[in-house]
Amino acid sequence: MPQNIARLYPEFGQSPWLDNIQRKQIESGELSLIRDRGVRGLTSNPAIFQKAIQGSTDYDAQFADLIKAGRTVEDAYWEMVLRDIEGALNVFSPIHESSMGGDGFVSVEVDPRLAHDTAGTVAAARWLRSRVTAPNVMIKIPATRAGLPAIEQMISEGCNVNVTLIFSIPRYQEVMESYLRGLEKRLASGGDISSVSSVASFFISRVDSDIDKMLEERNATELLGKAAVNQGVLAYEAFRAVFDGPRWTVLKNAGARVQRPLWASTSTKNPAYSDTLYVDSLIGPDTVNTLPENTLEAFDDHGTPARTIDVSVSRSQAEWLALASYGIDVDQVADKLETEGVAAFIKAFDELLEVLGDKAKSFTS
Repeated sequence: MPQNIARLYPEFGQSPWLDNIQRKQIESGELSLIRDRGVRGLTSNPAIFQKAIQGSTDYDAQFADLIKAGRTVEDAYWEMVLRDIEGALNVFSPIHESSMGGDGFVSVEVDPRLAHDTAGTVAAARWLRSRVTAPNVMIKIPATRAGLPAIEQMISEGCNVNVTLIFSIPRYQEVMESYLRGLEKRLASGGDISSVSSVASFFISRVDSDIDKMLEERNATELLGKAAVNQGVLAYEAFRAVFDGPRWTVLKNAGARVQRPLWASTSTKNPAYSDTLYVDSLIGPDTVNTLPENTLEAFDDHGTPARTIDVSVSRSQAEWLALASYGIDVDQVADKLETEGVAAFIKAFDELLEVLGDKAKSFTS
């Protein structure tokens, strides 16, 4: 039986994380078995929790108890989320310990409705960090314009941060700058930066979904299915440039860890493409790939473990630049995807609260 997932970290320096959380997996021991196959962390988001809570009865007893105790629907939601996060943190704590704090993280996202509210995001991140004190928790903050100063602030306070919803290299550059500035502030104030970890979540498949439509309209078939991977390759080059210079050397000498690029949204949306395309094509050291279960199983079964992230950089550069010749504005695409990404998480959050609100009525009527 292939064991490709287990090869990613020891052979290529890439950490595979699970892009899902379910209470039944935690309580049954299934998540521990997934960890033992080589998965080294976990990410969650509002859409994942909507699916988990609405799609099962696992949460009904806790929700009923909370509502009967006088908690609001939103308070009850967060109590259910945090119980799952704490369970997953326990599962991955051995990875965190064996990696000396370098891996084994579990991410929980701030209220998505705060994506354009810097102060609100900082307050929400502080609240989550006060509720979940495990050293391997990461607070997820979106890479919106308002999110950037919140990221810097939380890093300066020693909080582990998963920066989410990155769709462009220019924004990714700003994310890395926020991380560096946060570390520099913390170091200047006498704080310990060796225990601060961060990842920058670059969304992959959605880029192809949008750009491919434009390429098909222009009959540019030679570039179909390439934009997302090419941008990931160029993002990795940007990562290496930032974390290999004199400014970084000062922080590294003080114990700082690089902010690893994380490949998110790596399930293949187009059935014409390989179901392991966004894993096979983005393997390299100091990276994370967060995989939904179907993609994890596909890669473990028939993926191709090999260092691919930096073997054809010049080709990726040429193909990425060629998009402009077809009138495709990649910055506009990124802005659209960010807007849609934020809206999708807000929609999932609001819909779940509405469903829970209706359910709560049966306990209080």
